[in-house]
Amino acid sequence: MRAVVMERFGGPEVLAVRELPDPVPEPGQVLVAVECAGITFVETQVRAGRGPAGKRSEPGPRVLGNGVGGEVVAVGSSADRELLGTTVVTTTGGTGGYAELAVARACDAIPVPEGVPLQDAVALLADGRTAVLLHRRAQVGPGEWVLVEAAGGGVGSLLVQLAAGSGAKVIGAARGSAKRELVTSLGAVAYVDYARAGWERTVVEITEGAGVDVLFDGVGGRIGTCGLSAVRAGGRVSIYGMASGEWTRPNGQVTVIADDGAPSPSEIRALAEEALAQAAAGRLRPVIGQTYRLAEAAEAHRAIEARATTGKTVLVP
Repeated sequence: MRAVVMERFGGPEVLAVRELPDPVPEPGQVLVAVECAGITFVETQVRAGRGPAGKRSEPGPRVLGNGVGGEVVAVGSSADRELLGTTVVTTTGGTGGYAELAVARACDAIPVPEGVPLQDAVALLADGRTAVLLHRRAQVGPGEWVLVEAAGGGVGSLLVQLAAGSGAKVIGAARGSAKRELVTSLGAVAYVDYARAGWERTVVEITEGAGVDVLFDGVGGRIGTCGLSAVRAGGRVSIYGMASGEWTRPNGQVTVIADDGAPSPSEIRALAEEALAQAAAGRLRPVIGQTYRLAEAAEAHRAIEARATTGKTVLVP
């Protein structure tokens, strides 16, 4: 099979397509013919050896990729044989997704609901379960003002839809004016460009001076700090990412939404199934901004790191 191998820590150029032996599913595993694989910002950090995820990892060679979709073409002993021939999405456990074939635990394989395109299902596997969990913990209510950072990104674009679906008034924030149309089409009542100085003051003005009730902060750093200043006293803040490289440090004027710890494997599966069910019902639409071939994996990483992408980025072997 062909796979994208990370030879060592470094820039996108360390990713190269290689011929590798076809993997064989072990007991309790399935083999998936990969039709689509998701790419995440965290994987660019792992490749570069930076950030919390990168610093915890070992250098290459390895095949990156944690979420894939495709047909189950083989099962190991003790795995459910009824999965054979089923189109599924599944986590790989952290590695092996950037390839034509990938192995995964049979218990992680989720059949794709009828009517949901496979690329959409892959886009919802990680980002969908994350957005559903964050929205649930934030307890967004009707009429509340909600500020979503990185609103044109994979998780952010889903949070905009979920919050708007709860009856909230959503302000989407992202870099550049090009994402305005996308973010408002997802249900945001307003859009702000956080490449412009003073954007946080614009957010407060939109709320007629009150400030937002809820902030979803997946960026951190300067942007997270500016977003924090747009939250009303006693408002709620969900700090779930540090795309800037730094976590946001909350002040004493807001309530930080409790993490409650990492979900269990069964909870993670249930969250992904909920995201897929909402997509099947037409209530949740992932934004797939760009698609790359395996040989273009390095180009995909460059685009993500340059903040030149919109929504989800996927590989199509």
